[in-house]
Amino acid sequence: MIKKLAFTGLAACAMIFATGASSSWINQVTETDGGHRIGKSDAKVTVTEFVSYTCPACANFTKDGGGALEIGYVATGKVNLEIRHIIRGPVDLTAVMLTHCGAPEKFPRNHTAFMLKQDQWLAVMDKTTTAQRNRWVSGDYAARRRAIASDLGFYKIMEQRGYRRTDADKCLADDAKATSLAEQSDENRDKHFVTATPSFAVNGITLAGTHSWSVLEPQIKLRLP
Repeated sequence: MIKKLAFTGLAACAMIFATGASSSWINQVTETDGGHRIGKSDAKVTVTEFVSYTCPACANFTKDGGGALEIGYVATGKVNLEIRHIIRGPVDLTAVMLTHCGAPEKFPRNHTAFMLKQDQWLAVMDKTTTAQRNRWVSGDYAARRRAIASDLGFYKIMEQRGYRRTDADKCLADDAKATSLAEQSDENRDKHFVTATPSFAVNGITLAGTHSWSVLEPQIKLRLP
């Protein structure tokens, strides 16, 4: 049963963008200050997801509830979803910068790609050497991020998304973007009282004790007609 549920969650994530009709609100993506909003801008309910790419529970949410949220609620125009980042270190920052690479409409698939492959690259990270990790925290910042992307297989993820290495490197070299994203992460923590990831806000109100789809969905339903 566990394997069946896991497969169902993964299948739903894959279907979000592969099978959606052109009229689906899923295709409406707008970049916000430090994040992206997916769906109808004036939807009755706005769900904000605070996420870290190095957080296994965040990847589990993508697998277990991401498809259900986007197909069942965002695609219908009932809900819009804003994904905001909690950056916990240089690996997180590197992943965030790559998911932001390109036009806003590329973000949802970039985000899903990093989450669905998280168990693979976290396993690689656990086996990195001291010398590798030293490269992540020394030298200029763009070089640090390139080292992380190379060591953890991020370039391969981006190549599978249709990006050339030069495209990814250009995004990783944007120090102004990196600073802005880090500042937004700090603001997310302070303004929304985020102490764990994933966390969620509905219509601007942070939900206490809500870190999974099974707890989040009933609270969305309460706010819909």
